[in-house]
Amino acid sequence: MCGIVGLFLKQSSLEPELGALFSEMLVCMSSRGPDSAGFAVYGTPAPAGKLKAILQHSNPDFDWSAIGVALEKQFRDKPSVEVNSTHARFLVKTDVQSIRSFLEANFPEVRIMSVGRRIEIMKETGLPESVVERFSLRKIAGSHAIGHTRMATESAVTTEGSHPFSTGVDLCLVHNGSLSNHNRLRRRLGREGIEFHTENDTEVAAGYFAWQLANGATLKEALEAGLEDLDGFYTFAVGTEDGFAVLRDPIACKPAVLAETDDYVAMASEYRSLANLPGIEGARLWEPEPAVVYNWSRTQRCEPAFRRDNRIGVTAWGVSGRQKSSQPDKILNPSSRV
Repeated sequence: MCGIVGLFLKQSSLEPELGALFSEMLVCMSSRGPDSAGFAVYGTPAPAGKLKAILQHSNPDFDWSAIGVALEKQFRDKPSVEVNSTHARFLVKTDVQSIRSFLEANFPEVRIMSVGRRIEIMKETGLPESVVERFSLRKIAGSHAIGHTRMATESAVTTEGSHPFSTGVDLCLVHNGSLSNHNRLRRRLGREGIEFHTENDTEVAAGYFAWQLANGATLKEALEAGLEDLDGFYTFAVGTEDGFAVLRDPIACKPAVLAETDDYVAMASEYRSLANLPGIEGARLWEPEPAVVYNWSRTQRCEPAFRRDNRIGVTAWGVSGRQKSSQPDKILNPSSRV
């Protein structure tokens, strides 16, 4: 049993409040995941031509300056660095594959949490409140975030095994559930060149979606393919550069609730994580349908998400406006816990 949460702000004026609102959502899921916690925040884009690389080392006193010197020598541009507890954010003038290859070859003791224009993943072991405090999450601004509180079942309690898992440039995944065929998929994806660093089944799902996207699938197509290839029970939340997506397995084994107002879209494993959001009393609340891809984005109008029998499940927000779902709202049981 783990907890997942997501918050997508429709209004840019609310971005300074993201960290404060999101922190309370994450902490409310502590009983579902006391072993570790993590989050991905989508904040200010990196300057043109540069990437954000979020790195982690187990020693909070690790000297990050050596990496800065090496990156400057390799890429002929002095990177900026900002240290946040066991993590550091580097702004580097290079491409994704070059920085990954360089760091893996020269600093194998450092873990790459995420690489992209906007994404910043931070995660550690410990209670969610301690993770929130460690990284000063309440002070972080951004347009959207997804997070996870973990109760370890498939692998050890480690930073590497915590969520989110990066699935590509500005992409990440959190997961509540368990996959039964992750060992077979791990071997299959390994033959395709996908590398894994933990025994976590969610890392396999992340690698699977990365492989689908690298082979030309859209996010919606990749998630729909997962309905066929990923055996088990799950609720996924996927972060993208300009929004997020939610998918439950075909029998909706794991709980999830969505809330939408004029100001935000929020999701959580349980309603109590949404209860303190501003305006929640007037929000549209519903339980996401099984096997339906729900997607919200600021930069483009989202296409309808269809069930596998092609009945419309939801039409998400985009900058062009809003259409309402053709499905009736479900009556929710806020105390549901699975």
